[in-house]
Amino acid sequence: MSYFLKLSSGIDRLNQAVGKFTTWLILIVTLVSAGNAIVRKAFNVSSNGLLEIQWYLFAAVFLLGAGYGLLKNSHVRIDFISSMLTARTRNWIDVGGIFLALFPFCILCIYLSWPLFIQAYNTGEMSSNAGGLIRWPVYALVPIGFALLMLQGVSELIKRLSFLIGAGEDPLSSESTMSDEEKEMLELEKIAQQAQGAR
Repeated sequence: MSYFLKLSSGIDRLNQAVGKFTTWLILIVTLVSAGNAIVRKAFNVSSNGLLEIQWYLFAAVFLLGAGYGLLKNSHVRIDFISSMLTARTRNWIDVGGIFLALFPFCILCIYLSWPLFIQAYNTGEMSSNAGGLIRWPVYALVPIGFALLMLQGVSELIKRLSFLIGAGEDPLSSESTMSDEEKEMLELEKIAQQAQGAR
């Protein structure tokens, strides 16, 4: 199991790095959007290329950040139901969801999007708008994003199975999904409470 946990850790590091990269994309898309609006209003100048790069970057944030979202357990859950279940039951439900929903969905999306990307790349497909951008980079985001999501699904599956056989901690516990900064803040809060209690 240690080999699989190392694999899981490597996948987590990959999606952590991609997730941090996508946070910078949010800043870039905000600056491009604001700059485009200012130029359009102040100088009555517009660029289809600038408009399209906004949605390219917006698509990149969501597609590339999907695996990071799964890593951080930030997807929607029905908490009032899951809070009534045992940790083992919640993890078994996730194992079933990963096998029955996540993997098939990712495989289908990769299978359907790959030919579109290849065709756009081979033909050099361009936007139909004047001054628009080449299309294959944004088509490439779809299979890449779903591949990263599927990889993170493999990591989450390993963590849940590890917990279920007693070889790891509960990946759904609130502490295991915290970032290092959140854990450090929690530790500082505990120290502050202890200091106040000692007075």
